Amino acid sequence: MPGIDKIKLPIAEEIDAFEIKFKDSMHSNAPLLNRITHYIVKRKGKQMRPMFVFFAAKLCGGIVESTHHGAALVELLHTATLVHDDVVDNAYERRGFFSINALWKNKIAVLVGDYLLAKGLLLSVNNNEFSLLKIVSEAVQQMSEGELLQIEKVRRMDIGEELYFNVIRQKTASLIASCCSCGAASTGASPEVVEKMRLFGELVGIAFQIKDDTFDFGTDDVGKPLGIDIKEKKVTLPLIYALNRSDKAERKRIINLVKNHQDDPKKIQEIIDFVNSKDGVHYANQKMLEYQNKAFEILYEFPEGDARTGLEQLVRYTTERKK
Repeated sequence: MPGIDKIKLPIAEEIDAFEIKFKDSMHSNAPLLNRITHYIVKRKGKQMRPMFVFFAAKLCGGIVESTHHGAALVELLHTATLVHDDVVDNAYERRGFFSINALWKNKIAVLVGDYLLAKGLLLSVNNNEFSLLKIVSEAVQQMSEGELLQIEKVRRMDIGEELYFNVIRQKTASLIASCCSCGAASTGASPEVVEKMRLFGELVGIAFQIKDDTFDFGTDDVGKPLGIDIKEKKVTLPLIYALNRSDKAERKRIINLVKNHQDDPKKIQEIIDFVNSKDGVHYANQKMLEYQNKAFEILYEFPEGDARTGLEQLVRYTTERKK
């Protein structure tokens, strides 16, 4: 499977131009804000979200100025939610870098999140990008609802497969769905095509999250500490499947471990061993492939070319990765 830089090649120039525009879009008259936004830009990841936006636009008619607005809007609103998340979670690290709240404390982090949110809204309004603003705002609403749904249900350990898929559809998949539909909408594609791309992105996002949830129960060094979801009492698909294949007594014992002993490394290992003994990870991987295949079915309805190949490789990269 090609690396991310090779996948990016057909849109590399656009991504480079986007990075400059994105940096400019965050500019402020407050020196402190500029220091912080410079830090945010410096620690940016692999640019997966803008890649989905640009490839989707290329697939649906071609990259235009509006596509850059869409990519910047997604990044501004998403970055705002991440900055706020780190405050909510008391997280002091993200992707190996200190979080904003770790360096500048909670009050400043919340204000920076608000600023990025406002910048995204202004970018849309000033450029009359109301359809893109609607798409991304709906995604942010769903992300918040998904997170709250998860918090409410996790507290009661009351979660089955249907609820799990509802949570990840809102929490994770809605963002990738908004990238793909923004890309399509930026080209002036028909509502049917925009919806098709939204659904494609949603399926990819669900597959991505299922894959991410399997890492908790693996043995590889995946960059994500083993058992981190268990420590946070998150009930993921491998665990749900394993619990559904258990008798009442075993189910009760494991739920008790997740609820009350999530800080004990031995107990966490016990939960991981339990999930693996019930083929929880294997089942989750099969489900992940089902969603990946559904996404490809939609993608293959579009004509062959650089954009389709790029999206296919990007999907494989996000769902077949080792970490």
